[in-house]
Amino acid sequence: MEAIKKAADISTAFFIRCKRRKMEQKRLRLYKIDMKYIRDLAQKDDNVHSVSPQVGKDNRPFVGIIIICDNKKYCIPLSSPKPKHQKMKNDIDFMRINVDGKLLGVLNFNNMIPVDERFLIPVELRITRKDSSENTHYKKMAVKQLNWCQQNQDLIVTKANKLYHIVTETPDKMRMVTKRCCNFKKLEAVLEKRLEKELEQQAPAQNSLASNKSKSQSKAPFSVSKLKSETQRIHNQSRNSTGKNKSHKKDDHSL
Repeated sequence: MEAIKKAADISTAFFIRCKRRKMEQKRLRLYKIDMKYIRDLAQKDDNVHSVSPQVGKDNRPFVGIIIICDNKKYCIPLSSPKPKHQKMKNDIDFMRINVDGKLLGVLNFNNMIPVDERFLIPVELRITRKDSSENTHYKKMAVKQLNWCQQNQDLIVTKANKLYHIVTETPDKMRMVTKRCCNFKKLEAVLEKRLEKELEQQAPAQNSLASNKSKSQSKAPFSVSKLKSETQRIHNQSRNSTGKNKSHKKDDHSL
């Protein structure tokens, strides 16, 4: 119980520090999200995009990181273009990725999710000889999509911030938009609970490590002192033995 309480205290302090420290917007990259974490989110909100291989979406990348106004990180799912997207226009929760008049993909802001660095897996975009023709095509397309996102990073961040505040602060103002968006606050609670759980699991191991280190440090001075004492005792015995031998030799000579 004490270890859990300590972990909870650590977790509380962690989130307070995160809230106070202003996060820096980094250059956008493509990420995959830990599947177990996505499943945790999907259990609480049906609007979370699935990445389950059972539905053939295990290769869906997420683009981000996007920092929201309350100082939390979000990833926006990037989808390949589908027939329905051809007729869809940019909206408050949707953005087309057009390059040279061609639709390369879309950003679904309504499905963006809160994330932590430990759940992010960078997408490898470097083409290698081992890549199949399908993987090579995917990487080339992903590079074009990412370049577009990086060129429009400020626009993406502004759009995400605006949507976040509408959904979390004035949800009734745009009910249809709110309905098709993830429940950001609920998902943030899932993330916080997941991080607390990991801290609780780490606490016993950290306490054990600290205890072993403390024992090692307490034993070290005693061991060194004992070694010095033993060395001195052996040295004194050697000197006494040498002195006695010399004394015996003198006595023998006088005889």
